[in-house]
Amino acid sequence: MLNLPSFKLQALLDDSDVGTFSNSERIIYWTVILTPVWWLMGIQPLLYPIVMVGLLTIHFDWHRLTIEGLPIYVWAWLAMSIAMLWTAILGLNDMGLSLLPAAAAVVTFFKSYFLIFACLALPYWSQVRTRVITRAVSWMASGYLVAIAVQLTLLTLKIGGGGFLPPLALLIPGDKSSLRVDLAFPSSFFGLPIPRTVLYTPDPPILGLCAVLCFIICLGEPNRRLRNLALVGCISALLVSASRSALILLPFALSIGVLFRSGIFRQLSLWLISATFLLCSIFSLTIADLLQQPSQVLDKTRDNAVSSSIERELVVRKTLEAWQASPWIGWGVIRGRVNLYEDAYIGLGSFSTYSAVLYLHGIIGFTILISAMALTLWNAYSTASRGGSNCNWAFASLIALYIACNTTPLSWMAVNLWFFFVWLGAVLFEAQQKMSSFPE
Repeated sequence: MLNLPSFKLQALLDDSDVGTFSNSERIIYWTVILTPVWWLMGIQPLLYPIVMVGLLTIHFDWHRLTIEGLPIYVWAWLAMSIAMLWTAILGLNDMGLSLLPAAAAVVTFFKSYFLIFACLALPYWSQVRTRVITRAVSWMASGYLVAIAVQLTLLTLKIGGGGFLPPLALLIPGDKSSLRVDLAFPSSFFGLPIPRTVLYTPDPPILGLCAVLCFIICLGEPNRRLRNLALVGCISALLVSASRSALILLPFALSIGVLFRSGIFRQLSLWLISATFLLCSIFSLTIADLLQQPSQVLDKTRDNAVSSSIERELVVRKTLEAWQASPWIGWGVIRGRVNLYEDAYIGLGSFSTYSAVLYLHGIIGFTILISAMALTLWNAYSTASRGGSNCNWAFASLIALYIACNTTPLSWMAVNLWFFFVWLGAVLFEAQQKMSSFPE
């Protein structure tokens, strides 16, 4: 009986089922697990791009690139990063080039779309297995429980106040607000008093999306004890994020993944579309009317939910109005702010990836982004349709991500979602290898 706890701990810590780690896997593994350390140091926006771009540079193989190449969806993300850099250079040139804005633009380039490209491309040049990324994310999600417990204790004891800015964060150019270590604060969700926090992210909706994507990834963890612990951590993170969109996205994504695996996804989607139009015709409703009731319910989930929705709508509308003055290549950099109330201002493009890309990179950048997203989704869909392992969950998670992009810019979220894109790249690569090994 005395040996039972140690036996359970040994079973939980056993990594023998993962196999021998490659150098890339070991670096990524510990980078994911030590996320709280990088968060407390304030170096996340620089560390993750350095790690992934560094690994990509080390393992770059020109001969293999010319012989085997990369899938078109990976190239599409590279094209998006180039479009972002090009328009940013044009925008900075119009404003008059200066050192700090230029340095901030370079950091943004490496921690957004180029980071996505590096994460998706690395598995094609170095061994990065899905099972290793899944194990690392499972440990990180389990760590959510510890981080939440610590923050709840500090909140109860009224220690820490509004958080702090790590000293190393001062070395990173650009806005420092996203680098703050913010602690939990009192809030309410569906009328229940609960603490709200952002954990290792700059914004609660990003934490909510991280929790959703981590939950999907951790479903593939073979260690049952660790999987259950990780899933509880994901649910806990989802609750303390108090994110309305994430609350809907988790069951929605899980439903898509399960239905896809059952083989009735395509048939069911057609029935749902038909039923939607039938209900609208019977009750004389528009699609907007049909979505209004769920939206009103979500607006009641938090004390400030209504004002939050109104503010987001205002920023998106003003962003689209500003885009119309430079429709083709956009403005490159943010040049205006929206007055929310009294002395509160927020930059244009702060909400919604789609309006932000139109404003910053114009129709050209928007077209490239939609192409990259569609090609990635199609790759996941096609491999899942042919029985690709984990591709049904990759497809479901991408849909959840694309929906979430309507509330938060992807260029801002990418650095906090880097582990997801590494997992996605590994899943699609392994599926491609498996399919190519089958005889025609």
